[in-house]
Amino acid sequence: MEHRAALTPATAKILLDNGFQITVERSTQRIFDDEEYVKVGCPLVDALSWKTDAPADSYIVGLKELPENDDSPLHHTHIFFAHCFKTQGGWKEILQRFDAGNGTILDLEFLNDAQGRRVAAFGYMAGFAGSAVAIDVWCHQRLTPNAPYGPLTPYPNEDALINYTREKLAQAITTNNGEFPKVMVMGALGRCGTGACDFARKAGIPEENIIKWDINETKAGGPFPQIMEADAFINCIYLNQKIPPFITQELIDAPRKLSIICDVSCDTTNPNNPIPVYSINTTFDKPIVPVNSSNPAPLDVCSIDHLPTLLPRESSDMFSHDLLPTMLALKNRAESPVWNGAEALFKEKLAASRA
Repeated sequence: MEHRAALTPATAKILLDNGFQITVERSTQRIFDDEEYVKVGCPLVDALSWKTDAPADSYIVGLKELPENDDSPLHHTHIFFAHCFKTQGGWKEILQRFDAGNGTILDLEFLNDAQGRRVAAFGYMAGFAGSAVAIDVWCHQRLTPNAPYGPLTPYPNEDALINYTREKLAQAITTNNGEFPKVMVMGALGRCGTGACDFARKAGIPEENIIKWDINETKAGGPFPQIMEADAFINCIYLNQKIPPFITQELIDAPRKLSIICDVSCDTTNPNNPIPVYSINTTFDKPIVPVNSSNPAPLDVCSIDHLPTLLPRESSDMFSHDLLPTMLALKNRAESPVWNGAEALFKEKLAASRA
């Protein structure tokens, strides 16, 4: 249920004006209609036609993983979120397809500037949307505790999502002695955590109920019993090494207030996942999964790996705007430190997949 686009019609127009040739695959799912691309001058082709029709020197620009149940060799240079550079499940198989076809991954997650900062990321909107889902699940648990939750559907804009959440909170706090939930954000100083905190504020959560943790609070290492004292826990860290778990089975089996975990970081298949109390990614159709616990109080996890699609147009606009300078640099890719770094990382991971 992915509705975002790495290149918006506005960004495509700028690239066209700079001499790029851009072909857009038809899609009924994308938030931007086909005609929006036609209006700026992009020709349309059928979905997945890149496999057979795209010239060998074309860049295939996408967003998320390649279609499932396909192990054919990949010959092109792909610019997308491959989700295979941190030993996620199936990482070798993906890289071996590129190896077999002499193709290349330039992973959007690892396009970094000279300071090591990502040139474009959905992190802010991921945190923003994750906070919205966590708060909504808490409201649902209070208002209709025996009813299933979901599915989620994208919102047309930020204001619609905020207004909906404010209304739900106003109802839910009447069942909680008039008190707002305590929302704990891990990684609160990063892009993702900032988004999570911003949404909580805009939804009306008092500042004192937004518990902000980052490196200083976690440097001693987990697990952290304090997480159990919050109503909602939103994990927004960027995991790049093994760390002690934040949460353990022992903690969730003990008395706790915590009833919803939104794992925005979503390192579900990463062997170093710091929230090892669940093992599957959830979806927009089934947004949450219950956590097994000897404590009968509810505890659900949301582990959707494309949360920004809750606000697909705004998420795409923000990401594509930030990505544009790097896309323009493709004209002289050999001179671009960002693209060179991405290619070097691919070669490193490719070598690892052969071991």
